[in-house]
Formats: sequence, C-alpha cells, structure tokens
Amino acid sequence: MHFIDEAKIEIVAGDGGNGSASMRRERFIPFGGPDGGDGGSGGSIYASADRNINTLIDYRFSKKYQACKGENGRGSGCYGRGGKDITLRMPIGTVITDRETDQLIADLTTHDQRVLLAKGGAGGLGNLHFKSSTNRAPRQKTGGGAGEHRLLRLELRVLADVGLLGMPNAGKSTFIARVSRAKPKIADYPFTTLHPNLGVVRIGPEKSFIVADTPGLIQSAAEGVGLGHQFLRHLKRTKILLHLVDLMPFNDEADPALEAIAIVNELRKYDEALYCKPRWLVLNKVDMATEHEREMRVANFIKRSDWRIPVFQISALTGVGCENLCYAIYDYLREIDLTVSTQHTKIRR
Repeated sequence: MHFIDEAKIEIVAGDGGNGSASMRRERFIPFGGPDGGDGGSGGSIYASADRNINTLIDYRFSKKYQACKGENGRGSGCYGRGGKDITLRMPIGTVITDRETDQLIADLTTHDQRVLLAKGGAGGLGNLHFKSSTNRAPRQKTGGGAGEHRLLRLELRVLADVGLLGMPNAGKSTFIARVSRAKPKIADYPFTTLHPNLGVVRIGPEKSFIVADTPGLIQSAAEGVGLGHQFLRHLKRTKILLHLVDLMPFNDEADPALEAIAIVNELRKYDEALYCKPRWLVLNKVDMATEHEREMRVANFIKRSDWRIPVFQISALTGVGCENLCYAIYDYLREIDLTVSTQHTKIRR
C-alpha cells in the first residue's frame, strides 16, 4: 500500500427537506385544519479517528463526499425522514483544516475521536406550526436549510515521542531497526526511506517510547529539494529530535560538520518551533574507526559544528552505545511527563 500523508477533499452536507402546507380533508370533517409535517434534517458529515488506518490513500482517489438531503414533509402530520450521516474514517494524527480560511477544524489524536465536519441543513417547518386562534387555516411553510459545504485539507502527522533527523544514509533506518522491531528498507544508496517508519522501543515492562524515522534531509530541503521536507510535519509532534550524523562517510569529500549545520539551517527555515525542539547529537558508525581516530573525529566535529547539546556515540550496525542512548531518552521523556503532570496538578488547585 502506498503511503499518502496529505489529501484535499470536498464535503457537502445534505440539505434539509421542505415543510409541507397541507390541510386535513376527510369525510364528515369539514374543518380539518392544517396537517403539514416538517421536512427531515439533512445528513451531516463526521470524521472519526481509527487506529487501524495508517494512510490517507483513500482520500487521494475519492475527493468529494456528499450526504443525503432530508425528505420533504407530507400531509396527515407526516414528517420527512432525515438524511443519513456520513462518517469518514481517518488515521490517528490527522489534522483537518479549511482550505479557504486555513482554520483548524480538528486534530485527531485518540482512537474513536469523532468530530463534526459539516452540519446538515435543518428541516423546514410545515403549516402545523403556524396555526393559531386567529389563523386557523395557515398556508405558510418554510423550506429546508442548506447543508454546509467545505473544502478541506487533510494532513497526517505521525504520533511519536522521538524523531530522527539526518542526511541520507546517516543510519537512521539501521538505528530504528536495531532498537525496535520495525523493518524499514535498508540499502547503500540515498533515499531508501520513502515514507515515515514507526518503531516501539521497549526498555522494560511497561517502559517504552515510539521513534519515527523520516526520509533524509539535504541542503535546500526547505525549498523542496529532495524528499525529507515533505515529511518534516511528522516531527512536529515529537518531544525530542535525534540528529544522526555519519561520522565515517564513504565519500571522502563529504564533511559531516558542514552537513549537520546545513540540516539545522533547513529546520530553521522550515519551522522555527521545530528548530527550537530539544535536539540531541548522535554520532553513528563509530565501529568503522579506531579508538584514536574516532576521538579525533568526534573532537573535530564538536569543535567545528559548535554543538552544546547532549552528544552520543553509537554504532547502529553493531549496537554499540544504542542501549545507553535508549535509556537516556526514556529518562528524559519520563522527566518531561512528570513536569507536565505537576503543572496540571498546580493548575487544578
């Protein structure tokens, strides 16, 4: 199945049915009076989050959704039947915005979360509602209301605690495969990752966190070069970013320090909030160098790139340093959760 994380759709709620202007006409009842029923309400359109769906591919091919209109009212006090509602099932993490106003309509973050997208029109009133002591044979009725019409943008942002950044072939897919049961595509050419991969990292019983692997970034990604810019939105929900750097690139002309700085600059161009997220440096492929060479490369990298954040040295291929990194991540995430919980408790008091 293709991974689709953005789609544009049109939704039209059903119109309400018209009210009826009918008079009761039966034998031996010369003054039956009004008996026109109301029209039925139009069908509404809802969105529902479903954890069993992980892509917006259905909305790439089916772009318009229209609910049924309500039936018209009839005589003998018969009310029209309401139009059937439509529920659009979407993956958890879908952000729904109005394309015309850029207004946020919904952010689906929990399973079975249900949100009204377009309300159906109200049914019209029959002449039953207009009778009075001075108007015993009313002919008034009202038409049904129009259903809401909207142009929507659907944007999927995966829910993960940790996001991976890095140049193509920095070892992000190898790392997520090492620390979790995820099985991303791994190869020795750029852009092997074409869509986000999620992996659950288990530290112990009831101790885990989720890691998101996205396609590699390159310089000018914010302007649309490469693939990674298309998936940066998936990192917006993460609590921490791991910046993986290939300490031992195969290409002798590649400069890890300059490449790392370029990625940081691309983050800033794309979104200032994403740039300000906590970001840890992870120097990968240390198994390919001797201890002396590794120390020299690490010192040179830190000095030239001017990193003042946590720095870890790992080998995603052999697993060296990965366990310590995962424990550090879990402790950090737990500290964040405790801080948020304390703040909520203070607010309630």
